Amino acid sequence: MTTNLKTDLQAVFADIQNLLSQGKAMDIFEKYYADNVVMQENNAPATVGKEANRARELDFFNNVVEFRKAELKGVAFGDDLIISEWDLDYTHKEWGSLTYTQVAVQRWQDGKVVHERFYYNN
Repeated sequence: MTTNLKTDLQAVFADIQNLLSQGKAMDIFEKYYADNVVMQENNAPATVGKEANRARELDFFNNVVEFRKAELKGVAFGDDLIISEWDLDYTHKEWGSLTYTQVAVQRWQDGKVVHERFYYNN
């Protein structure tokens, strides 16, 4: 990344949005997540490492029956931070039909997500 990290993250986020609109969530994961990434859902215990998080992500997406919406409501950028708010609407095999707002807080290092936490109430 160049010296203007905020601008770089804005360009990266535009790429993420483009890939997401094509249904390529796992491509985003492979391209932009660090090997030592830590991911956490609300106050649940964190999942550590790319391999463990890949398995968790694949389990989630393999159980989505219908994905109706992932609408970006807002985004903010810092030097090593992206905070985004999303309206989500989908049906999951185990959880049923879900509609909720989620905030994702990503911390970046060397062009990769090293920590991501999701906040939501559903």
